[in-house]
Amino acid sequence: MVLLIAALLVGVLLAVQASANQQLSKAVGTPYGASTLQLVLAATLLVALAAGTGTSGALRSAGGVEPGWLLLAGMASPLYITAGILLLPRLGALAAMGLFVTGQVLASLVLDLSGLLAVPRQPLTPGILLGGVALVVGIAVIVSASAAISQVRLPASAAPGLPAVGGHVSTPGAAGRPATAVRPTAAHPGWIALGLLAGAALPVQGALNAQLRRQIPAPLAVATISFTVATLTIAALLLALLALRRTPTPRLRPLRGMPWWGWLGGLCAAAYVTATFVLIPVVGAAVTVALTVTGQQIASALIDHFGWFRMARRALTSARAAGLALLVTGSVLVQLA
Repeated sequence: MVLLIAALLVGVLLAVQASANQQLSKAVGTPYGASTLQLVLAATLLVALAAGTGTSGALRSAGGVEPGWLLLAGMASPLYITAGILLLPRLGALAAMGLFVTGQVLASLVLDLSGLLAVPRQPLTPGILLGGVALVVGIAVIVSASAAISQVRLPASAAPGLPAVGGHVSTPGAAGRPATAVRPTAAHPGWIALGLLAGAALPVQGALNAQLRRQIPAPLAVATISFTVATLTIAALLLALLALRRTPTPRLRPLRGMPWWGWLGGLCAAAYVTATFVLIPVVGAAVTVALTVTGQQIASALIDHFGWFRMARRALTSARAAGLALLVTGSVLVQLA
């Protein structure tokens, strides 16, 4: 029972990570700089953890990995993290996390049914089919219900330097709350596609890391390699965007005034990776993923509804609650059917 509760809490970490990264992006002034800082922190924590557990020596095995491109699996992480920073202010935590989960589960289905990337091939069962349908209907309901809200209160600096989705006007904040900007919530198809793509990248990353673990037996060493590659990837992207003047220069001084929990993104990422490596061999991959998704979606709904972590408040309407129920049910059916 303790491990099952732990799996739920691991899912909560993903929702907290995405929300905390909003504050990091606000302070740094660019989502790409925030992603770089978060991944540097996560990679540093994993290196320290690997050294503390005596598994850092396994990192030397990376030079003999065949094929070498398996080491690039970590490139999915900066896509996922940056997409979260971009999408949460526009769609809200529930819709953004729902898109990630939908992309993740649908990509997992493709890998399972086709046997691509050395994933053991699985038959298509009625339960999996029903779960897939519930998943797609659930995210459609959530996104539609979010778009039905004509305007929301959004922190004016939630996505600094990013193009506005439609017009916006400044309004004074309520007592005890920062000033806000009002923006329409209609989701652009491009943002929806980004959310699905970012979610779909995770099972691909997982499949490649599974092959990597067969050659590097220490799971923490694999995680460290993955996050190191992720850090180098987003750092290279940041430098390229700076050279092309497509993103503001990262600011470090405002980090002093950032809430302490703005640093939780890197900690959550490292904790998530470590926890899944511990949980999957004990409770199984399917149960771990099902409970993780459930925790992630419930936490996202609460963050939206109560405006935690200085996020814009988006009420959990009956339509959004129904979509959430379908999304969680579909995810559980796909994993456990």
